Amino acid sequence: MKVKILCRNPDDYVRETKHDIQRVPRNYDPALHPFEVPREYTRALNATKLERIFAKPFVASLDGHRDGVHCMAKHFKSLSTIISGACNGELKIWNLMNRQCVRTLQAHTGFVRGICSRFCGTSFFSVGDDKTINQWKMESPSFDEQEEPIHTILGKTVYTGIDHHWRDGVFATCGQQVDIWDEQRSSPIRSFTWGVDSISTVKFNPVETYLLASCASDRNIVLYDMRQATPLKKVIMNLRTNAVCWNPLEAFIFTGANEDYNLYTFDMRYLDSPLMVHMDHVSAVLDVDYSPTGKEFVSASFDKSVRIFPTDKGRSSLHQEKRLA
Repeated sequence: MKVKILCRNPDDYVRETKHDIQRVPRNYDPALHPFEVPREYTRALNATKLERIFAKPFVASLDGHRDGVHCMAKHFKSLSTIISGACNGELKIWNLMNRQCVRTLQAHTGFVRGICSRFCGTSFFSVGDDKTINQWKMESPSFDEQEEPIHTILGKTVYTGIDHHWRDGVFATCGQQVDIWDEQRSSPIRSFTWGVDSISTVKFNPVETYLLASCASDRNIVLYDMRQATPLKKVIMNLRTNAVCWNPLEAFIFTGANEDYNLYTFDMRYLDSPLMVHMDHVSAVLDVDYSPTGKEFVSASFDKSVRIFPTDKGRSSLHQEKRLA
């Protein structure tokens, strides 16, 4: 009698120890696995998404303000120093290397509406709801010296923003109008108006330093030249623009952060249409700032997200506030 039996080598399926992985037999014939390539593609795509989801670009949290932070400014000369202003009139100077507050000032009564550093980095300016413009030393006072501003200007209206010239002792404020100030005078040397609505932001051009841009509540972005008596141009948007920033390397390029969830990059010589519309935010864009290279800019939105956009592309990389840590 002939008997057929199955003979298997135990080395092919028996584990050496109980901690080893179970060996599973598999047939590698491509005809039996028609969906192998799509399956591997899906796995790679999911792995990439998970890597992005669990990315942690968050570096540090600067704690210390007793009220909401309303504005910030960078030091002109030091990368490790920033200044922040709160809704209770308090100013704080931070050291980003040590991630500590090095100085605290009670600068204004009410909101601090704007801060800017002087081009030499020795002092900085602040404006607030108390209708004052204060100039402060960047260095801390000595042991027996009181914390007082170097210079104070009493204004007639509330100032909502301030920015300093990149080379000269001149700065600009905005509110009911755009005022150009000399640091040695207590009254503006030139004022610009176009319409009757208030102006929320003003920014000097870092390349063509006599040019300014401002955002008004009537949906306008207005351009100025300090050497002229009247504004240069304006572009009317569909919704209000909350912030504007100039490209630090391309003199005629600026980007505006709009209420319609988008950012618009314009060439000031051709304002009929934007060079690029940057989309991805799902709520109003509140602020925008360029990198020193001029190749990217960062935007912050009411949707609790921070996005980094290439200047020549309409899409971004996302850093969600809920997963920054």
